[in-house]
Amino acid sequence: MSSRDVVFPAGDRTLYTRNRYSPAVRANGFLFVSGQVGSRADGSPEPDLQTQARRAFENLNAVLAAAGCSFDDVVDVTVFVVDPETNLETIWQIVPEYWGEAPYPALTGVGATWLSGFQFEIKVIAKLREPAAL
Repeated sequence: MSSRDVVFPAGDRTLYTRNRYSPAVRANGFLFVSGQVGSRADGSPEPDLQTQARRAFENLNAVLAAAGCSFDDVVDVTVFVVDPETNLETIWQIVPEYWGEAPYPALTGVGATWLSGFQFEIKVIAKLREPAAL
């Protein structure tokens, strides 16, 4: 079996261990980030949707930073939203805080009926930065 170049953000790995997944994997010049949710430290969902979405973006930011990336390196985004007709606009209000002005990365939005108690999940693919020339 081949080994994976797994990236973990700083801090507790309990959520990843308990749910049996890697936060991100580096492969072929890209970083593939697993879906990030707006969980509290104990892994439970943040009840307020806007706070939950902001926490999901902060969790995503921590994974990106652990790989030496930022939101500027993200090229593809997939979001999962429970009841998007009601919730999507609330989530989009915070997007500029992380991505700034358009143009934004490519995006696929998926309406979901269940996300383990969460209302929002975001996964991305980022281009890894080239090592600095000496």
